[in-house]
Amino acid sequence: MFKSHHFVIVALIVSSCAAKAQIGGLSSFNFTNIPGSARVAAMGGNYFAVKDGDVHLAQFNPSLLDSNMHQKIGLSFVDYFDGIAMGYATYAHRVLPRVTLGSTLQYCNYGKQTETNAIGDEIGQFSAADYALNLSAGYTIDSLWSSGITIKTIYSSLANYTSLALALEAGFTYHNPRKNFTASLVLNNFGYQLKTYTEDNREKLPLQLQIGITKRPAHAPLRLSVVYSNIQTWNLAWENPNKAVVTDPLTGEVIEDEKWEFGDNLMRHITFGTEFIITQNLHIRVAYNYRRRQELKLEDMPGTAGFSYGIGLKVSKFHLSYGRAIYHRAGPSNHISLTTAIQAW
Repeated sequence: MFKSHHFVIVALIVSSCAAKAQIGGLSSFNFTNIPGSARVAAMGGNYFAVKDGDVHLAQFNPSLLDSNMHQKIGLSFVDYFDGIAMGYATYAHRVLPRVTLGSTLQYCNYGKQTETNAIGDEIGQFSAADYALNLSAGYTIDSLWSSGITIKTIYSSLANYTSLALALEAGFTYHNPRKNFTASLVLNNFGYQLKTYTEDNREKLPLQLQIGITKRPAHAPLRLSVVYSNIQTWNLAWENPNKAVVTDPLTGEVIEDEKWEFGDNLMRHITFGTEFIITQNLHIRVAYNYRRRQELKLEDMPGTAGFSYGIGLKVSKFHLSYGRAIYHRAGPSNHISLTTAIQAW
């Protein structure tokens, strides 16, 4: 059998062959990468290598779909920035002993926006929203391995402009319950824009390949998570045009930033998270996203940008989760998720 540490090594080798280019602003439909799940948001926005029956995680990794999610319903709402509302509804159903299907309807409502003409005069208002429908299937290969695939249809309506895209997502998961270890390799948003917003301007989808591992140490009430995202692109750094230039007062020469370029780029791929398992019904979550902090912090007041936290609580037939992700001093995003199982009623 293919060992778990071999799985991780292969994925890291793949990452070393990735293209060297920044990815910001190069694709459309980026709302699909914003975590709706409160648990995922609390764990830094990247969390998909846990096989514990959480139906919300199947939205990000279809290989997690299994019989433990049978007839589970998940609802989630996100209070995002500036009145933007996001959320989704998801459901899973086992159809064969090794096959579980899932579906997710995701939305992002930007509310009413001010419409102006070419010279900036206000002429009214318009609405804007994005939607995605996921149809997924998970297959249990054996006691350790599982796979999954998702067909995603994405529709966007921005005033009088509309767009339609089709994407494929896939995942492979190695789960060893005896060692409390899980590793997943996931491909997101591999697809094509079928209908463009404007003629002759076809845009890319936010393609992403990532690997995640989780490990619960023996006799410890916590689960550790590490995610390496954007394997397909090495350079995620960006140059800040507003960054102050520091010069030597004697020579007038520019003093270069002495940050370790390789280490800075490496850390921009990695998200660290921890779930403290207080009891089976109560989890406390905290995470750190280095890239988010570097891109959104204020130099003179960095605050807690890049950190996130949350709680999971099971009460009777419901599992309620809350997540708070801190992007900027201007404010965080708040995520609420609810899960229940039809067969429990």
